[in-house]
Amino acid sequence: MEALMQVQNLASSDHWDRVKKELKNELGEDVFSNWFGRVKHEETIGDSVRLSVPTRFLKNWIKNHYEKKLVGLWKREIDDINRVELTVRGALRPRQINVSQQPKAIAARRISGRPGPFESVPQIGSSANIADIPCLADTGEEAAAEFLSGAALNPKLTFEAFAEGASNSLACAAIRQIAADHDGALTMLYMHSDTGIGKTHLLQAAATEARRSGRSVAYLSAEFFMYHLVPALRTPAFPVLRQAMKSIDLLLVDDLQFLHGKQGHDEFSRTLEILMEAPRQVIMAADRAPEALGTLSARVMQRIETGEVIGIQATDYALRHEILRKRVAAARRTHPSFSVPDAVADYIARYVISSARDLEGALNRLFAHNQLTKQPVTMDLAEKTLHDLVRIGEPRAIKVEEIQQVVCKHFSVTKADLLSSCRARTLVRPRQIAMYIAKVVTGRSLPEIGRRFGNRDHTTVLHAVRKIEDMITRDDTLAQEVELLKRLLNT
Repeated sequence: MEALMQVQNLASSDHWDRVKKELKNELGEDVFSNWFGRVKHEETIGDSVRLSVPTRFLKNWIKNHYEKKLVGLWKREIDDINRVELTVRGALRPRQINVSQQPKAIAARRISGRPGPFESVPQIGSSANIADIPCLADTGEEAAAEFLSGAALNPKLTFEAFAEGASNSLACAAIRQIAADHDGALTMLYMHSDTGIGKTHLLQAAATEARRSGRSVAYLSAEFFMYHLVPALRTPAFPVLRQAMKSIDLLLVDDLQFLHGKQGHDEFSRTLEILMEAPRQVIMAADRAPEALGTLSARVMQRIETGEVIGIQATDYALRHEILRKRVAAARRTHPSFSVPDAVADYIARYVISSARDLEGALNRLFAHNQLTKQPVTMDLAEKTLHDLVRIGEPRAIKVEEIQQVVCKHFSVTKADLLSSCRARTLVRPRQIAMYIAKVVTGRSLPEIGRRFGNRDHTTVLHAVRKIEDMITRDDTLAQEVELLKRLLNT
Protein backbone atom coordinates (compact mmCIF):
# COMPACT_ATOMS: atom_id res chain seq x y z
CA MET A 1 0.00 0.00 0.00
CA GLU A 2 2.81 2.41 0.91
CA ALA A 3 4.58 1.65 -2.37
CA LEU A 4 1.34 2.29 -4.27
CA MET A 5 0.94 5.68 -2.56
CA GLN A 6 4.53 6.62 -3.48
CA VAL A 7 3.83 5.79 -7.13
CA GLN A 8 0.60 7.86 -7.03
CA ASN A 9 2.42 10.82 -5.52
CA LEU A 10 5.17 10.63 -8.15
CA ALA A 11 2.51 10.64 -10.86
CA SER A 12 0.80 13.59 -9.17
CA SER A 13 4.11 15.48 -9.17
CA ASP A 14 4.19 15.10 -12.94
CA HIS A 15 0.62 16.41 -13.09
CA TRP A 16 1.62 19.38 -10.92
CA ASP A 17 4.54 20.16 -13.25
CA ARG A 18 2.11 20.34 -16.17
CA VAL A 19 -0.36 22.46 -14.16
CA LYS A 20 2.46 24.90 -13.32
CA LYS A 21 3.46 25.07 -16.97
CA GLU A 22 -0.12 25.95 -17.96
CA LEU A 23 -0.30 28.60 -15.22
CA LYS A 24 2.96 30.15 -16.40
CA ASN A 25 1.69 30.26 -19.99
CA GLU A 26 -1.62 31.86 -18.99
CA LEU A 27 -0.37 34.32 -16.34
CA GLY A 28 3.11 35.18 -17.61
CA GLU A 29 6.48 34.62 -15.96
CA ASP A 30 6.31 37.56 -13.50
CA VAL A 31 2.80 36.92 -12.14
CA PHE A 32 3.47 33.18 -11.90
CA SER A 33 6.71 33.72 -9.96
CA ASN A 34 5.04 36.16 -7.56
CA TRP A 35 2.11 33.92 -6.61
CA PHE A 36 3.07 30.33 -7.45
CA GLY A 37 6.86 30.31 -7.24
CA ARG A 38 6.74 29.03 -3.63
CA VAL A 39 3.73 26.71 -3.92
CA LYS A 40 4.46 23.01 -3.35
CA HIS A 41 2.41 19.92 -4.14
CA GLU A 42 1.99 17.83 -0.99
CA GLU A 43 -0.35 15.00 -1.92
CA THR A 44 -3.32 13.90 -4.02
CA ILE A 45 -5.97 11.86 -2.23
CA GLY A 46 -9.28 10.86 -3.80
CA ASP A 47 -10.90 13.90 -5.38
CA SER A 48 -8.66 16.39 -3.53
CA VAL A 49 -5.24 17.91 -4.18
CA ARG A 50 -3.30 19.45 -1.28
CA LEU A 51 -0.87 22.28 -1.99
CA SER A 52 1.21 24.16 0.57
CA VAL A 53 2.38 27.78 0.70
CA PRO A 54 4.75 29.59 3.09
CA THR A 55 2.36 32.30 4.39
CA ARG A 56 -1.30 32.69 5.26
CA PHE A 57 -1.48 35.83 3.13
CA LEU A 58 -0.38 33.86 0.05
CA LYS A 59 -2.86 31.12 0.88
CA ASN A 60 -5.78 33.57 1.09
CA TRP A 61 -4.79 35.40 -2.09
CA ILE A 62 -4.50 32.22 -4.18
CA LYS A 63 -7.73 30.86 -2.73
CA ASN A 64 -9.66 34.06 -3.52
CA HIS A 65 -8.22 34.67 -6.99
CA TYR A 66 -7.00 31.37 -8.46
CA GLU A 67 -8.84 28.49 -6.76
CA LYS A 68 -11.27 27.86 -9.65
CA LYS A 69 -8.45 28.07 -12.20
CA LEU A 70 -6.41 25.54 -10.20
CA VAL A 71 -9.33 23.11 -9.94
CA GLY A 72 -9.96 23.43 -13.69
CA LEU A 73 -6.33 22.77 -14.60
CA TRP A 74 -6.11 19.80 -12.24
CA LYS A 75 -9.30 18.32 -13.73
CA ARG A 76 -7.60 18.33 -17.12
CA GLU A 77 -4.94 16.08 -15.59
CA ILE A 78 -7.14 13.95 -13.30
CA ASP A 79 -10.85 13.93 -14.12
CA ASP A 80 -11.89 13.00 -10.55
CA ILE A 81 -10.38 16.12 -8.93
CA ASN A 82 -13.04 18.45 -7.52
CA ARG A 83 -11.15 20.33 -4.81
CA VAL A 84 -7.79 22.02 -4.24
CA GLU A 85 -6.85 22.47 -0.58
CA LEU A 86 -4.28 25.10 0.40
CA THR A 87 -2.32 24.81 3.64
CA VAL A 88 0.36 26.94 5.27
CA ARG A 89 3.67 25.14 5.72
CA GLY A 90 4.71 25.00 9.38
CA ALA A 91 1.69 27.04 10.45
CA LEU A 92 1.51 27.72 14.18
CA ARG A 93 -1.41 26.44 16.13
CA PRO A 94 -3.86 29.23 17.03
CA ARG A 95 -3.01 30.67 20.41
CA GLN A 96 -5.56 30.15 23.15
CA ILE A 97 -7.53 33.27 23.94
CA ASN A 98 -9.00 33.83 27.36
CA VAL A 99 -12.68 34.44 26.70
CA SER A 100 -14.07 33.49 30.08
CA GLN A 101 -14.82 37.11 31.02
CA GLN A 102 -16.46 37.99 27.68
CA PRO A 103 -20.06 37.66 26.60
CA LYS A 104 -20.66 34.49 24.62
CA ALA A 105 -21.43 36.32 21.38
CA ILE A 106 -18.16 38.30 21.50
CA ALA A 107 -16.25 35.20 22.58
CA ALA A 108 -17.54 33.31 19.55
CA ARG A 109 -16.44 36.12 17.27
CA ARG A 110 -13.00 36.18 18.91
CA ILE A 111 -12.57 32.48 18.28
CA SER A 112 -13.70 32.81 14.67
CA GLY A 113 -11.28 35.71 14.17
CA ARG A 114 -14.00 38.17 13.10
CA PRO A 115 -14.61 41.26 15.26
CA GLY A 116 -18.23 42.26 15.74
CA PRO A 117 -19.80 45.45 14.41
CA PHE A 118 -18.89 47.48 17.52
CA GLU A 119 -15.71 45.64 18.43
CA SER A 120 -12.40 47.03 17.19
CA VAL A 121 -9.12 45.18 16.86
CA PRO A 122 -6.77 46.17 19.73
CA GLN A 123 -3.99 48.55 18.70
CA ILE A 124 -0.31 48.01 19.30
CA GLY A 125 0.76 49.96 22.34
CA SER A 126 -2.55 49.42 24.17
CA SER A 127 -2.97 47.05 27.09
CA ALA A 128 -3.93 44.22 24.74
CA ASN A 129 -1.36 41.57 23.96
CA ILE A 130 -0.59 40.61 20.35
CA ALA A 131 -1.73 37.10 21.15
CA ASP A 132 -5.22 38.49 21.95
CA ILE A 133 -5.65 39.97 18.46
CA PRO A 134 -7.71 37.59 16.29
CA CYS A 135 -5.59 35.75 13.68
CA LEU A 136 -2.70 38.10 14.31
CA ALA A 137 -0.42 35.51 15.85
CA ASP A 138 -0.42 33.66 12.54
CA THR A 139 -0.57 36.51 10.03
CA GLY A 140 0.70 39.74 11.59
CA GLU A 141 4.36 38.85 11.87
CA GLU A 142 4.33 37.20 8.44
CA ALA A 143 2.74 40.26 6.82
CA ALA A 144 5.22 42.57 8.57
CA ALA A 145 8.18 40.44 7.49
CA GLU A 146 6.87 40.36 3.92
CA PHE A 147 6.47 44.15 3.91
CA LEU A 148 9.98 44.75 5.26
CA SER A 149 11.48 42.38 2.68
CA GLY A 150 9.51 44.27 0.00
CA ALA A 151 9.61 43.57 -3.72
CA ALA A 152 12.51 41.50 -5.00
CA LEU A 153 15.71 43.37 -5.87
CA ASN A 154 17.79 42.57 -8.93
CA PRO A 155 21.37 42.09 -7.68
CA LYS A 156 22.71 43.43 -11.00
CA LEU A 157 21.11 46.86 -10.49
CA THR A 158 23.82 48.54 -8.41
CA PHE A 159 25.43 51.99 -8.41
CA GLU A 160 28.58 50.44 -9.86
CA ALA A 161 26.62 49.16 -12.87
CA PHE A 162 24.76 52.46 -13.42
CA ALA A 163 25.96 54.68 -16.27
CA GLU A 164 26.02 58.33 -15.20
CA GLY A 165 25.81 61.24 -17.63
CA ALA A 166 24.67 64.83 -18.00
CA SER A 167 20.97 63.89 -18.14
CA ASN A 168 20.90 61.90 -14.88
CA SER A 169 23.82 63.20 -12.81
CA LEU A 170 21.68 65.32 -10.47
CA ALA A 171 19.27 62.47 -9.69
CA CYS A 172 22.16 60.05 -9.25
CA ALA A 173 24.00 62.35 -6.82
CA ALA A 174 20.86 62.96 -4.75
CA ILE A 175 20.01 59.26 -4.50
CA ARG A 176 23.57 58.30 -3.60
CA GLN A 177 23.48 60.80 -0.72
CA ILE A 178 20.17 59.45 0.57
CA ALA A 179 21.32 55.82 0.29
CA ALA A 180 24.48 56.63 2.25
CA ASP A 181 22.50 58.69 4.80
CA HIS A 182 24.97 61.58 4.57
CA ASP A 183 24.49 64.54 6.87
CA GLY A 184 22.31 67.10 5.15
CA ALA A 185 20.93 64.56 2.68
CA LEU A 186 17.41 65.07 1.35
CA THR A 187 14.50 63.59 3.27
CA MET A 188 12.18 63.48 0.25
CA LEU A 189 13.07 62.95 -3.42
CA TYR A 190 10.66 62.52 -6.33
CA MET A 191 12.16 61.71 -9.73
CA HIS A 192 10.38 61.36 -13.05
CA SER A 193 11.27 60.47 -16.62
CA ASP A 194 10.05 58.46 -19.58
CA THR A 195 10.29 54.68 -19.32
CA GLY A 196 13.58 52.92 -19.86
CA ILE A 197 15.79 55.81 -18.68
CA GLY A 198 17.04 54.26 -15.40
CA LYS A 199 14.65 55.13 -12.55
CA THR A 200 14.19 51.55 -11.37
CA HIS A 201 17.94 50.93 -11.58
CA LEU A 202 18.63 53.91 -9.30
CA LEU A 203 15.92 52.94 -6.79
CA GLN A 204 17.11 49.35 -6.51
CA ALA A 205 20.73 50.48 -6.26
CA ALA A 206 19.76 52.80 -3.38
CA ALA A 207 17.87 49.97 -1.62
CA THR A 208 20.82 47.60 -1.94
CA GLU A 209 23.33 50.21 -0.72
CA ALA A 210 21.21 51.27 2.26
CA ARG A 211 20.58 47.68 3.36
CA ARG A 212 24.29 46.97 3.06
CA SER A 213 24.95 49.68 5.64
CA GLY A 214 22.43 48.14 8.06
CA ARG A 215 19.51 50.48 7.51
CA SER A 216 15.89 49.27 7.47
CA VAL A 217 14.61 49.65 3.90
CA ALA A 218 11.26 49.04 2.19
CA TYR A 219 11.33 48.93 -1.63
CA LEU A 220 7.81 48.75 -3.06
CA SER A 221 7.05 48.28 -6.73
CA ALA A 222 3.58 49.16 -8.02
CA GLU A 223 2.68 45.46 -8.15
CA PHE A 224 3.90 44.77 -4.62
CA PHE A 225 2.01 47.81 -3.29
CA MET A 226 -1.33 46.88 -4.89
CA TYR A 227 -1.28 43.09 -4.55
CA HIS A 228 0.62 42.58 -1.28
CA LEU A 229 0.49 45.66 0.92
CA VAL A 230 -2.98 47.17 0.43
CA PRO A 231 -4.85 43.81 0.81
CA ALA A 232 -2.82 43.03 3.96
CA LEU A 233 -3.91 46.34 5.51
CA ARG A 234 -7.51 45.14 5.35
CA THR A 235 -6.78 42.15 7.58
CA PRO A 236 -6.41 41.87 11.37
CA ALA A 237 -2.65 42.05 10.72
CA PHE A 238 -2.98 45.82 10.25
CA PRO A 239 -1.70 46.92 13.71
CA VAL A 240 1.49 44.85 13.48
CA LEU A 241 1.98 45.85 9.86
CA ARG A 242 1.58 49.53 10.70
CA GLN A 243 4.10 49.16 13.51
CA ALA A 244 6.51 47.60 11.01
CA MET A 245 6.03 50.59 8.73
CA LYS A 246 7.18 52.87 11.52
CA SER A 247 10.44 50.96 11.88
CA ILE A 248 11.81 51.68 8.41
CA ASP A 249 14.56 54.22 7.71
CA LEU A 250 14.19 54.50 3.93
CA LEU A 251 11.06 54.03 1.83
CA LEU A 252 11.29 53.63 -1.96
CA VAL A 253 8.17 53.53 -4.18
CA ASP A 254 8.60 52.69 -7.88
CA ASP A 255 6.18 53.25 -10.80
CA LEU A 256 3.98 55.57 -8.78
CA GLN A 257 1.81 56.22 -11.86
CA PHE A 258 0.36 52.70 -11.59
CA LEU A 259 -0.72 52.96 -7.95
CA HIS A 260 -4.38 53.76 -8.50
CA GLY A 261 -7.32 52.43 -10.49
CA LYS A 262 -8.28 49.14 -8.88
CA GLN A 263 -7.54 50.28 -5.35
CA GLY A 264 -9.16 53.66 -5.77
CA HIS A 265 -7.85 57.17 -5.23
CA ASP A 266 -8.78 57.42 -1.54
CA GLU A 267 -7.43 54.04 -0.46
CA PHE A 268 -4.19 54.61 -2.34
CA SER A 269 -3.63 58.01 -0.75
CA ARG A 270 -4.46 56.78 2.77
CA THR A 271 -2.02 53.89 2.49
CA LEU A 272 0.68 56.16 1.13
CA GLU A 273 0.12 58.63 3.96
CA ILE A 274 0.57 55.83 6.53
CA LEU A 275 3.75 54.74 4.79
CA MET A 276 5.17 58.26 4.80
CA GLU A 277 4.46 58.94 8.49
CA ALA A 278 7.59 57.32 9.86
CA PRO A 279 10.60 56.99 7.54
CA ARG A 280 13.16 59.75 7.74
CA GLN A 281 13.78 59.49 3.99
CA VAL A 282 11.53 58.72 1.02
CA ILE A 283 12.34 58.27 -2.68
CA MET A 284 9.57 58.01 -5.28
CA ALA A 285 9.68 57.49 -9.04
CA ALA A 286 7.09 57.89 -11.80
CA ASP A 287 6.86 58.56 -15.51
CA ARG A 288 5.52 62.08 -15.01
CA ALA A 289 5.72 65.06 -12.67
CA PRO A 290 3.76 64.78 -9.38
CA GLU A 291 1.18 67.40 -10.33
CA ALA A 292 0.38 65.41 -13.49
CA LEU A 293 -0.46 62.18 -11.64
CA GLY A 294 -3.87 63.27 -10.38
CA THR A 295 -3.99 60.54 -7.70
CA LEU A 296 -2.02 62.13 -4.86
CA SER A 297 -3.78 63.55 -1.83
CA ALA A 298 -3.01 67.03 -0.53
CA ARG A 299 -0.95 65.58 2.35
CA VAL A 300 1.20 63.46 0.03
CA MET A 301 1.70 66.40 -2.35
CA GLN A 302 2.67 68.57 0.62
CA ARG A 303 5.35 66.06 1.63
CA ILE A 304 6.67 65.91 -1.93
CA GLU A 305 6.83 69.70 -2.14
CA THR A 306 9.04 69.85 0.96
CA GLY A 307 11.67 67.80 -0.85
CA GLU A 308 13.26 67.79 -4.29
CA VAL A 309 11.58 66.99 -7.62
CA ILE A 310 14.09 65.97 -10.31
CA GLY A 311 13.36 65.16 -13.94
CA ILE A 312 15.70 62.84 -15.84
CA GLN A 313 16.11 63.74 -19.49
CA ALA A 314 16.51 61.38 -22.44
CA THR A 315 19.96 59.85 -22.93
CA ASP A 316 22.44 61.67 -25.14
CA TYR A 317 25.13 60.07 -27.34
CA ALA A 318 27.85 60.17 -24.66
CA LEU A 319 25.62 58.50 -22.06
CA ARG A 320 24.44 55.84 -24.50
CA HIS A 321 28.08 55.06 -25.28
CA GLU A 322 28.86 54.76 -21.54
CA ILE A 323 25.87 52.45 -20.99
CA LEU A 324 27.12 50.17 -23.75
CA ARG A 325 30.67 50.19 -22.34
CA LYS A 326 29.44 49.08 -18.91
CA ARG A 327 27.16 46.38 -20.32
CA VAL A 328 29.89 44.96 -22.54
CA ALA A 329 32.32 44.95 -19.59
CA ALA A 330 29.73 43.09 -17.48
CA ALA A 331 29.20 40.50 -20.23
CA ARG A 332 32.95 39.95 -20.61
CA ARG A 333 33.31 39.05 -16.93
CA THR A 334 31.47 35.79 -17.61
CA HIS A 335 32.22 35.47 -21.36
CA PRO A 336 35.75 36.88 -21.94
CA SER A 337 35.65 36.14 -25.67
CA PHE A 338 32.70 38.47 -26.27
CA SER A 339 33.65 41.85 -27.72
CA VAL A 340 32.00 44.70 -29.60
CA PRO A 341 34.18 46.70 -32.03
CA ASP A 342 34.31 50.47 -31.50
CA ALA A 343 32.59 51.08 -34.84
CA VAL A 344 29.64 48.87 -33.84
CA ALA A 345 29.38 50.51 -30.41
CA ASP A 346 29.37 53.93 -32.10
CA TYR A 347 26.67 52.77 -34.53
CA ILE A 348 24.41 51.54 -31.70
CA ALA A 349 24.97 54.62 -29.51
CA ARG A 350 24.29 56.95 -32.43
CA TYR A 351 21.14 55.34 -33.79
CA VAL A 352 19.42 53.31 -31.02
CA ILE A 353 18.08 56.40 -29.30
CA SER A 354 14.65 55.60 -27.87
CA SER A 355 15.74 54.39 -24.41
CA ALA A 356 18.48 52.75 -22.36
CA ARG A 357 16.30 49.64 -22.33
CA ASP A 358 16.49 49.41 -26.13
CA LEU A 359 20.27 49.80 -25.92
CA GLU A 360 20.46 46.76 -23.67
CA GLY A 361 18.07 44.91 -25.96
CA ALA A 362 20.33 45.65 -28.93
CA LEU A 363 23.39 44.40 -27.08
CA ASN A 364 21.54 41.28 -25.90
CA ARG A 365 20.70 40.41 -29.51
CA LEU A 366 24.33 40.68 -30.58
CA PHE A 367 25.45 38.69 -27.54
CA ALA A 368 22.93 35.91 -28.21
CA HIS A 369 23.98 35.70 -31.86
CA ASN A 370 27.65 35.56 -30.86
CA GLN A 371 27.07 32.80 -28.31
CA LEU A 372 24.83 30.69 -30.55
CA THR A 373 26.82 30.93 -33.78
CA LYS A 374 30.31 31.58 -32.35
CA GLN A 375 30.65 34.29 -35.00
CA PRO A 376 32.25 37.64 -34.06
CA VAL A 377 30.18 40.82 -33.80
CA THR A 378 30.59 42.86 -36.97
CA MET A 379 29.01 45.95 -38.49
CA ASP A 380 27.22 43.80 -41.05
CA LEU A 381 25.72 41.68 -38.27
CA ALA A 382 24.64 44.76 -36.31
CA GLU A 383 22.92 46.32 -39.32
CA LYS A 384 21.00 43.10 -40.07
CA THR A 385 20.11 42.29 -36.45
CA LEU A 386 19.15 45.75 -35.21
CA HIS A 387 17.35 47.15 -38.25
CA ASP A 388 14.07 47.60 -36.34
CA LEU A 389 15.74 49.55 -33.51
CA VAL A 390 17.88 52.04 -35.41
CA ARG A 391 16.81 55.44 -36.72
CA ILE A 392 18.81 56.26 -39.85
CA GLY A 393 18.21 58.34 -42.96
CA GLU A 394 15.28 60.59 -43.78
CA PRO A 395 12.76 61.02 -40.99
CA ARG A 396 9.49 59.24 -41.56
CA ALA A 397 6.33 61.20 -42.28
CA ILE A 398 4.73 62.17 -38.97
CA LYS A 399 0.96 62.58 -38.74
CA VAL A 400 -0.80 65.33 -36.80
CA GLU A 401 -2.70 62.62 -34.91
CA GLU A 402 0.60 61.16 -33.68
CA ILE A 403 1.66 64.58 -32.40
CA GLN A 404 -1.64 64.97 -30.56
CA GLN A 405 -1.25 61.51 -29.01
CA VAL A 406 2.30 62.16 -27.77
CA VAL A 407 1.42 65.60 -26.37
CA CYS A 408 -1.70 64.27 -24.62
CA LYS A 409 0.28 61.48 -22.95
CA HIS A 410 3.09 63.83 -21.92
CA PHE A 411 0.77 66.42 -20.35
CA SER A 412 -1.82 63.89 -19.09
CA VAL A 413 -4.75 65.40 -20.98
CA THR A 414 -7.30 63.76 -23.25
CA LYS A 415 -7.51 64.32 -26.97
CA ALA A 416 -11.07 65.58 -26.54
CA ASP A 417 -9.77 68.27 -24.15
CA LEU A 418 -6.95 69.17 -26.52
CA LEU A 419 -9.40 69.76 -29.38
CA SER A 420 -12.05 71.46 -27.23
CA SER A 421 -12.71 75.18 -26.91
CA CYS A 422 -11.71 75.18 -23.22
CA ARG A 423 -9.26 77.97 -22.41
CA ALA A 424 -7.90 76.57 -19.15
CA ARG A 425 -4.16 77.16 -18.79
CA THR A 426 -3.54 73.44 -18.34
CA LEU A 427 -4.96 72.89 -21.85
CA VAL A 428 -3.89 76.04 -23.71
CA ARG A 429 -0.16 75.40 -23.37
CA PRO A 430 -0.23 71.72 -24.53
CA ARG A 431 -2.52 72.75 -27.42
CA GLN A 432 -0.15 75.53 -28.53
CA ILE A 433 2.87 73.21 -28.27
CA ALA A 434 1.10 70.56 -30.34
CA MET A 435 0.22 73.15 -33.02
CA TYR A 436 3.80 74.44 -33.06
CA ILE A 437 5.28 70.95 -33.46
CA ALA A 438 2.73 70.12 -36.17
CA LYS A 439 3.86 73.16 -38.14
CA VAL A 440 7.57 72.44 -37.65
CA VAL A 441 7.67 68.69 -38.38
CA THR A 442 4.78 68.00 -40.79
CA GLY A 443 4.95 70.87 -43.27
CA ARG A 444 1.13 71.09 -43.19
CA SER A 445 -0.48 74.44 -43.94
CA LEU A 446 -1.88 76.57 -41.13
CA PRO A 447 -5.53 76.10 -42.24
CA GLU A 448 -5.04 72.31 -42.43
CA ILE A 449 -3.51 72.20 -38.94
CA GLY A 450 -6.37 74.36 -37.67
CA ARG A 451 -8.91 71.86 -39.04
CA ARG A 452 -7.13 69.02 -37.24
CA PHE A 453 -7.35 70.96 -33.95
CA GLY A 454 -11.11 71.32 -33.69
CA ASN A 455 -11.69 73.41 -36.85
CA ARG A 456 -9.75 76.39 -35.56
CA ASP A 457 -8.97 79.40 -37.71
CA HIS A 458 -5.49 79.58 -39.27
CA THR A 459 -4.79 82.78 -37.32
CA THR A 460 -5.17 80.81 -34.06
CA VAL A 461 -2.54 78.35 -35.25
CA LEU A 462 -0.23 81.18 -36.33
CA HIS A 463 -0.57 82.82 -32.90
CA ALA A 464 0.29 79.50 -31.20
CA VAL A 465 3.36 78.95 -33.40
CA ARG A 466 4.69 82.46 -32.80
CA LYS A 467 3.95 82.22 -29.08
CA ILE A 468 5.91 78.97 -28.62
CA GLU A 469 8.75 80.18 -30.86
CA ASP A 470 9.13 83.23 -28.65
CA MET A 471 8.91 81.29 -25.39
CA ILE A 472 11.52 78.65 -26.25
CA THR A 473 14.08 81.38 -26.95
CA ARG A 474 13.65 82.63 -23.38
CA ASP A 475 12.77 79.44 -21.47
CA ASP A 476 15.39 76.65 -21.62
CA THR A 477 13.13 74.22 -19.74
CA LEU A 478 10.35 74.62 -22.28
CA ALA A 479 12.84 74.34 -25.15
CA GLN A 480 14.11 71.02 -23.75
CA GLU A 481 10.54 69.80 -23.28
CA VAL A 482 9.64 70.57 -26.90
CA GLU A 483 12.79 68.82 -28.12
CA LEU A 484 11.91 65.80 -26.01
CA LEU A 485 8.47 65.64 -27.61
CA LYS A 486 10.05 65.80 -31.07
CA ARG A 487 12.36 62.91 -30.19
CA LEU A 488 9.46 60.87 -28.90
CA LEU A 489 7.77 61.27 -32.27
CA ASN A 490 10.78 59.68 -33.95
CA THR A 491 10.92 56.62 -31.70
